[in-house]
Amino acid sequence: MRIVLFCENKYAVGILYPLQKYASKEGGNDVLWYIHQKKIPSFPLKDKVKWTNSIQEVYDFSPEAIFVPGNIVPYYLPGVKVQVFHGYAAEKKDHWVIRRYFDTYFTQGPYFTNNFRRLAAKYKDFEVVETGWTKQDWILANLHTFDKEKETLLKQYNREKMVLYAPTFSPSMTSLPFLKEALLQLAREKDILLLLKFHPLTRQEWIDEYKELAAQIENIIWIDDFNVTKYQLMSDVMISDTSSTVYEFLLLNKPVITFRTIAKDIYWYDIQDAALLSEAFEKVQFDQSCINKRRWVIENYDPYLDGQVCHRMLEAVRDYIKRNGVPPKRRLNLWRKYTSIKEFGWIK
Repeated sequence: MRIVLFCENKYAVGILYPLQKYASKEGGNDVLWYIHQKKIPSFPLKDKVKWTNSIQEVYDFSPEAIFVPGNIVPYYLPGVKVQVFHGYAAEKKDHWVIRRYFDTYFTQGPYFTNNFRRLAAKYKDFEVVETGWTKQDWILANLHTFDKEKETLLKQYNREKMVLYAPTFSPSMTSLPFLKEALLQLAREKDILLLLKFHPLTRQEWIDEYKELAAQIENIIWIDDFNVTKYQLMSDVMISDTSSTVYEFLLLNKPVITFRTIAKDIYWYDIQDAALLSEAFEKVQFDQSCINKRRWVIENYDPYLDGQVCHRMLEAVRDYIKRNGVPPKRRLNLWRKYTSIKEFGWIK
């Protein structure tokens, strides 16, 4: 099967890489990565996979399936266009917006499946298959890969626990302007090593500010790595706000603290006052209600830590093609066509 892994933003690389690994292991697949040149100027897998930043080359490749962890894909490309999602942030309004670019949605778990099936019944032009999320396959394979690295770091800094601060980049939702002093206090008061891992789209002034903080405080480390999941596996507690990484951490059955999240349903410990961060750090680790809520998230958001997510995705695409054929393009209204062409250009 000819497969395109469609990366508009850098975070998509980690989401799609498990599909590359499985497709190669399975054999009989030809995989091409599309990398958005302006948004991903440095592709971390450039020497390991077949890739292009030309939409024309993608079109000429004539894919049978295109996997997209974003909101948009050129409608004129051939192939089954598959939405695989860029996270679990159901509280964000655009998570449920149907833009008509996709033939099928591969959902992470029952909560998402039920909602998207209701939308599918309304729009009647896409299917929904529950597969789990691709990153879960990578997580299962690497659950203990970084244990030694964690142990070494904690020993090096003479600390007991590792805490990850991973805020969202969105100016209207991020905790970055509010938590600096509270994080500094936490690092000084608690026996922790604090990791700072920011979204690639974070404003440069915030990056510079927190990099300076990490340079000044011994037990605060700046992480300049695109793979946030590695540091989720290593960390004992995560601090965030309204970021989909919150759910990824909860799915590891680990405690989360957020600052002024906009989520309607809160399955972790949220604070409205930055001064309460140290207190929340102690409470969230042992609070039974938080533990019970994490279990609910695991069961409903993504229960598929079985190493078979990518297998289910490729089988679901083959089933779609068997029943419907390979779509030559996607039918859209003029506005969606214009948006697609404006973002990615046109082909010959």
